[in-house]
Amino acid sequence: MNLRHFAFASAFKAISVTHAHRWARGLAQGLGAILMLHSVRPRQGDGFAPNQALEITPEWLDEALALVRSEGYDLVDMDEMAARIAGPRRDRFAVALTFDDGFRDNRDHALPVLRRHRAPWTMHVTTGFADGHAALWWVELEEAIRALPRVTLTVAGRIIDHETRDAETRQAAFDEVYWSLRGRPEAELRNAIAALGATAGLDSARLTRALCLDWDELRALAAEPGLTIGAHTKTHVMLARHPVHVAQPEIVEARDRIAFELGVPVHHMAYPVGDATSAGPREFAIARDAGFRTAVTTRPGHVFAGHASHLHALPRVSLNGYHQNADALKALLSGLPMMGLNWGRRLQVT
Repeated sequence: MNLRHFAFASAFKAISVTHAHRWARGLAQGLGAILMLHSVRPRQGDGFAPNQALEITPEWLDEALALVRSEGYDLVDMDEMAARIAGPRRDRFAVALTFDDGFRDNRDHALPVLRRHRAPWTMHVTTGFADGHAALWWVELEEAIRALPRVTLTVAGRIIDHETRDAETRQAAFDEVYWSLRGRPEAELRNAIAALGATAGLDSARLTRALCLDWDELRALAAEPGLTIGAHTKTHVMLARHPVHVAQPEIVEARDRIAFELGVPVHHMAYPVGDATSAGPREFAIARDAGFRTAVTTRPGHVFAGHASHLHALPRVSLNGYHQNADALKALLSGLPMMGLNWGRRLQVT
């Protein structure tokens, strides 16, 4: 755990042991929280887990849902969440569960837990992942570094050269490559990672097919009681970095494709990556004009009454793989950490 995660863990613990997660609810807690999840699977054992923030175990999901119930909160779907934001029913704090990308482990490991708790949930599907061809580039980077004895590439004229002999050096290589590329044009990021994957002998499409549900599997899953299918674009691009003639079809055509393939209406969506550099006012307007009821970002925060005018710029609370414990979840559901991160502002919609 790095210093940033250690600082968060310490803050979560302090909030919990002082019971601030209860006595300070009136200060920071909103109407509800939309939890953000990605992969749910048993813990991996080799010590190298650079995407750990995006992975939780089924056991922690089970504990988290039990905690939500024990705190007296309502588990609701995204239709009900939108209704509570816009309407008068605000007597109990609401929690909605959203899973991004369409990972097969959501069906295999999360679904039994969700059934046991009778918890409604939304899966945001990336159509290119269901097709089996769009790149899970962050996973591909992880697997390339795991496979290669050394990582060498040039980013913006700077040579990155790392040995990858153990978990620690692999993590250092991942961090440097990821953050060097993260601010570059998305095509450059994807091409560089694809080249590393090719050097490592990875088949990008095969990796996607191994990890993500295909259309036949999604059709079977779509009949699951309590599941809402949402959209997550065609190819998981960082929308705000692309011209409108790219961003708009990514949003609209994904919705239409899912509706056609699965025979279900698609009223909710999630922006890939979802931070302020990846989704902003232009994307919020596209989602609104496309007729989505809600669209969620990755900006941290609770939902408040003011979000009734910003249902296409909703914040979420990450159920983060680095903090799989009750102290963290109690703190996050209190709203206190998000108020700190957002400098006291309730709405992050610009």
